[in-house]
Amino acid sequence: MAELVDALVSGTSGSNLVQVRVLFRAQGKKNHLKERQMVLFFVIERRRNQQMKDNHIFLTSAPIPKVILTMSVPTVISMLVTSLYNFVDMYYVGLLNTQATAAVGIVFPVMSVIQAVGFFFGQGSGTYISRKLGAKEKEAAKAMSSTAFFAAFTMGIIITIVGLILLRPMSVWLGSTESILPYTEQYLGVILLGAPFMTCTMVLNNQIRFQGNAKDAMYGIMTGAVLNVVLVPIFTFTLGMGILGTAIGTVISQVVGFGVLVRMTYRGHNIKITPNEFRWERHYYVEIIKGGTPSLTRQGLASVSTVMLNVASGQFGDAAIAGMSIVSRMSFVVFATILGIGQGFQPFCGFNYGAGLYERLKRGYWFSVVLCIGFLLSICVPLYVYAEEIVYMVREDLEVMAVGAAAFRWQMATYPLAAFITISNMTLQTSGHSLQANILASSRNGIFFIPLIIILPIVFGLRGVEMCQAVADVFSFGLATWLMTGYFMKIKKTS
Repeated sequence: MAELVDALVSGTSGSNLVQVRVLFRAQGKKNHLKERQMVLFFVIERRRNQQMKDNHIFLTSAPIPKVILTMSVPTVISMLVTSLYNFVDMYYVGLLNTQATAAVGIVFPVMSVIQAVGFFFGQGSGTYISRKLGAKEKEAAKAMSSTAFFAAFTMGIIITIVGLILLRPMSVWLGSTESILPYTEQYLGVILLGAPFMTCTMVLNNQIRFQGNAKDAMYGIMTGAVLNVVLVPIFTFTLGMGILGTAIGTVISQVVGFGVLVRMTYRGHNIKITPNEFRWERHYYVEIIKGGTPSLTRQGLASVSTVMLNVASGQFGDAAIAGMSIVSRMSFVVFATILGIGQGFQPFCGFNYGAGLYERLKRGYWFSVVLCIGFLLSICVPLYVYAEEIVYMVREDLEVMAVGAAAFRWQMATYPLAAFITISNMTLQTSGHSLQANILASSRNGIFFIPLIIILPIVFGLRGVEMCQAVADVFSFGLATWLMTGYFMKIKKTS
């Protein structure tokens, strides 16, 4: 049996199962059914181990630009496709009326919270998994994978139940006016039903790419997003369901994407999700908290800042809320590329940090920063110039366009700074420097944004609302510079 396993593992082409059958036929009746099953199990496990070993070699020794670009392209596509969930909904409800457009923007913080929970478990477990695989401790990585998945699914169910119970008061608290409230309740009520699947989609997407298998993670996300583009107009317009149909199409797409990602975990080179690997040991949850809190903080505060932005905009009318909502969604489409490059960098960072290759990590960090800033400089200039046309394309309303275009220009002017902030935050998070990562994660949408969204509208009126995020980015850039200087001094002493 050992010769059979070695022959299969050494093969470089064809599926495991086909090769097994060929060799079984050659050996005739000498192999019993139970022995055949055992051989198949060992073949798949050894091939899985070999592919994990190949990932380790690639991430820790291949040329840095090649590694980061190879990891980043699928994650950029995944993030751009993920942003389509939000943008597609915004575009189609924009064809309904201003109130429906505003309602989707008002619900956006809730979707961000659901995604934040998923990223909390996904990034918390993923950073741990990448470090353990970098240190060649596979069993610990397998246990963490299933533990985080089932914990996230449970949390998603809790979000659904609590959200549906508090549907109306939560809709009001999020910033709905009387004219917007009915649309918010319809849309939010359905979106909450998809919370368990949305959280686990984020978990699986992060875990798979932290193992160095970004393409597999991309397939699940793309499947759901492409389906969303097809289903939303059918439910919204063809079936005449309005904003309720928009939500139904979105949730169905998310469930399908979740199913594809679960299937991907059973491919030969990914860690399988199985109840047998679930663990209650405290240290797994401590690691999830350490690694996932920066993501939870970053996205949780993004939700809080969006609520505060809606409330601050609300005093200037429904058009102001709609305009700022459009800018938030469109800005995220641009920012998704930076998140994708950062997420492509994270497996590289985790593996090399776990392997003690600190100088290689530093070179990869600066390559990623320069790559992100270069991209943003090339894209922000045309977006700045054509801001009115872009906003008007989403919602043909002159009032909405005026507010949205002004805010969009402010945001595009400082977005290159956000690239440095984001890559720095992901480096600290993946390396296990949770305190510094949390501080930086809190800056852009919390430490600086929250006081600014209170003060600037008082001083500058609507213009203060429009410029708030840009000013917060400038302060966050200074903080990131200080934190990363200390980080590199520390790992230089360690090496």
